[in-house]
Formats: sequence, structure tokens, C-alpha cells
Amino acid sequence: MGGENYRTVHDGNWNVERRLRDMKGHGVDVEVISPMPELCAYWFTAEDALDFCRDTNEVIVRMCEAAPGRFVGLGIVPLQDPDLAAKELAHIKALGLPGIELGSNVNGKSLGMPEFQSFFQEAERLGVAIFVHALRPTMMDRFPTKSPFNPVGYPTDTCLTIASMIDGGTAEKCPSLRIAFSHGGGTFPFLLPRYNHQWSGTWNEEAPGQGRGPTAPGGLPRSPAEYARRFYYDTLLFDRRALRYLIDMIGARQILVGTDYPYMAPEQPVDKTLRTLGLPPEVHADITWNNCFRFLAMKPPAR
Repeated sequence: MGGENYRTVHDGNWNVERRLRDMKGHGVDVEVISPMPELCAYWFTAEDALDFCRDTNEVIVRMCEAAPGRFVGLGIVPLQDPDLAAKELAHIKALGLPGIELGSNVNGKSLGMPEFQSFFQEAERLGVAIFVHALRPTMMDRFPTKSPFNPVGYPTDTCLTIASMIDGGTAEKCPSLRIAFSHGGGTFPFLLPRYNHQWSGTWNEEAPGQGRGPTAPGGLPRSPAEYARRFYYDTLLFDRRALRYLIDMIGARQILVGTDYPYMAPEQPVDKTLRTLGLPPEVHADITWNNCFRFLAMKPPAR
């Protein structure tokens, strides 16, 4: 990309047999396949991006067909043209894909910007699930080196786009939208109490003070926490303390197991850290299985 090697990948990206072998080692029964975020190709012309997205989506469909019951596919759409992307959602459903993946920004614009709102409304109407993965952080000129690009840039960009979904009104206008965010929502869950305090003027999610909350000029109809708890978040936080915080702050019904395969070596098994939290068996089962299929609005395959 830009004349430089962006990432070296192995054939687990597309080789079904390799992927199934690796899934066995990771303790995974079913895997949701989403494209490498850069394949969203938001910097293409909309017409070229549509061709590219359709080709990528067909590859994912063929992978799912090669291993029935083992893979669920997510497609991509050319969101640099929101109207064209909205029209493509019907084609995504016709392919049998229950959802799509989006990058956390579209050429520097967060997903909560007004021009994307009609797209999310159409996704809600059609029942298309949306998985958001961080893409090319937008604030890296603030760092002396590229070293924090991945560990700081990506989760910060995800935080900005989640906040924009709330601040811009998309969360209010699309109450039934099923949307999930990678890597535990980045830095957003940790900042959520402060965002909630700005709305209510109170601590610990107590009732808003006088003139705050929905009665404030331009105030959100609901608290940021209420909107945030409609969203889904994966478990890729790399520390049991962070994972415990996410569950406590958001609620276990909105948490999904993530692996970042094949770009990051998953834990073996993928719920290794999750098992250390002492969760009730039914809560563990929700996070490792049930929540994902509820997010996708599909019946779980037999194991």
C-alpha cells in the first residue's frame, strides 16, 4: 500500500483446510469470516470498490460453502458512496451473508457522521448485522513514531467512531441496529463513565441533575451508557482485568469471543482468559456461543 508492504499474510486467510486445522487447535467450532479491513477499499472510486467488494464477497461465500456449518460470512460494501452501499445490502442478503464488516472510519470520517445515517437505517430495516473493525487510525500525526499505530491508534479510532454513533444520533434513530465493535470497543468503554457524567452531571449512573440529561439544550434523549449497551463488543482485550471491566460495564449479553485470526495468534483455547473469571456456566456459554448467533440473528448450527 503506497509502495510499501503493509502486511505479510499466510494462507489461513483463504485456505479452508488450513483454517479448519487451526480452528481445531484454537478450540473453535464455528468461525465468522470477515475480510481484512483494508479490503473495504474506501479509497477506490465507488464503482471500482463495488466490483472489488463483490469479488471479495464471492470468495467468502465459496469458503462458507466448502465447510457447511463451520463458517459464517460477512461481506463488505463501498461505504464511500453511502447510497450505493445501502443498495448493495440487498445483494449481500441474497448471497446468504447475515452481515457486513465496516472499517472504523471512511477516509477519515467517523461512522456517526450524518451522510452515513441513511445507510445504517437501511441496514436496520433489512436486519443486516454490522461488525466494525479499526481501520487506518486518523490521528497518527500526533505521535513521534509509528510504534503506537496498532496498540494506541486503532483502539482510539474505534472509540471515536462509537462516540460518533451516539453523538450524531444514529444510535437513537436505529434502536434495532445490530452492530459489534472489535477489540472490546477500543478505548470507548473506559471513557464511557466520563461521557455519561457529561450527560447527567452525576456519578455512578445516578439520575440526571436539574437541567441535565434529556432536558439539557441539545441533550441526548437517553444516556450514553444506554446506547452503548445496545452494541456488541468482542473479547480481544489481552488482560483479564480489562475483560472483567468490559463485562461489568456493558453486560455479558453483549460480549462476543474474538480471535483476530489469522493476523494475531489467538489464545488456545480462545476462551482461555475468559475461563479464569469464574463466570457462571450460562454466562460463559452466552459469551462463547449464544450472543454471537443472537447478534447475527441466525440459528446456531449443530455442534
